[in-house]
Parts: sequence; structure tokens; C-alpha cells
Amino acid sequence: MSVEPVVRKVLTESGDTWAVVGLSNNTARAAYGVARVLQRAGKRIVPVHPKAETVLGEQGYASLAEIPFDVDVVDVFVNSSLAGAVADQAVAKGAKAVWFQLDVIDHEAYARTTGAGLDMVMDRCPAIELPRL
Repeated sequence: MSVEPVVRKVLTESGDTWAVVGLSNNTARAAYGVARVLQRAGKRIVPVHPKAETVLGEQGYASLAEIPFDVDVVDVFVNSSLAGAVADQAVAKGAKAVWFQLDVIDHEAYARTTGAGLDMVMDRCPAIELPRL
């Protein structure tokens, strides 16, 4: 199965700093495993979670707005009902792309985000897509 052009672009051209929204030290959660895969692929992960925990050796922040440097991609591990607000925050932060994880779907957020000029992937997982490159 070939990788869609936007998926390929986000994984290979959008940059190496990925804010992972919903990432905590709970190793049983999908966000933890995916963040580890991203790190192994050479990406810098930035945990974003209300607890602002340090995860996988990276300092965490309570929100995207609190990150004191640029992020390239915002990877979203929150419920679909909350994801649109995170996408809007990614636009405000100046990210290049937003990635909604499996089962995270918000078509209105997709339209807003792509309308603002960002690339967006929805209902996919980078840990699944990276090996397909």
C-alpha cells in the first residue's frame, strides 16, 4: 500500500519537532508507544499534557502555547470532541502540520486547519505509516 502524498510530506518534510498532545508517562497508552517510535525515527518529541510531565527524556508542557520554541507537527491524542481546539492552537502556534491519530476525526477542524495553510492528516498513525515509507 502506497503512502498518500500528504502523509509522506508530513513524515519526511514538515520538520523533526513533534508536539504530542495527550502524552504522559502512562506506558500503556498509545501516545507513549507512538512517541517512542517517533523518537527512534529521529523526531524530537515534546510532551503536551496538563501534568506537564517529562516523558521519554523530554520536558513536558501543559499546553502548546507554553512551549517556548517552534514545533513543526502537532500529533493529537485526544478525544475527537477536544481535537478541534487543539488544531486551532496548532495554527496559532505556527505549526506546519497537524496529525490526528486513529479514531480522532473532526472534519470542521480539518477544513479550518488546511484553510489556514497547514498540512493535516486525520485518523492515521505515524507509527503505522513510517514503516510504509
